[in-house]
Amino acid sequence: MTANAPTASLDVKVDRLRSAKGVLRICLTADPKNFPGCVDDARAVTRSIPASAPDVHIDGLPYGRYAIAVIHDANNNAKLDTVLGIPREGFGFSRNPTINFGPPRFKAAEFDLTSPNETQSITMRYFL
Repeated sequence: MTANAPTASLDVKVDRLRSAKGVLRICLTADPKNFPGCVDDARAVTRSIPASAPDVHIDGLPYGRYAIAVIHDANNNAKLDTVLGIPREGFGFSRNPTINFGPPRFKAAEFDLTSPNETQSITMRYFL
């Protein structure tokens, strides 16, 4: 009989939202190739939660290395609106890395999930 691998729960706390309008779109992935979008990652955890309740709890995660991307989709159109490539809506990443041009690499946002209960606090950023 084989024992089940340990799993963890993760609390994602989002702060500095500009408003409570719309939703937060959250992408949690362990795949650097699918960060920050989680588009082709069957194992990614994605959530859409009301911006008025900006925290989420995720259970059953295998221990490992992850990164989180969050978009404040204020108009709820399922995308990050931009003007000339500059985001018009808020965004944030695990570990709150410095933002230059474009999203950070997985390595800048990665964190190790190594205990049963962990928390990541993400500070939203707005350019426009």
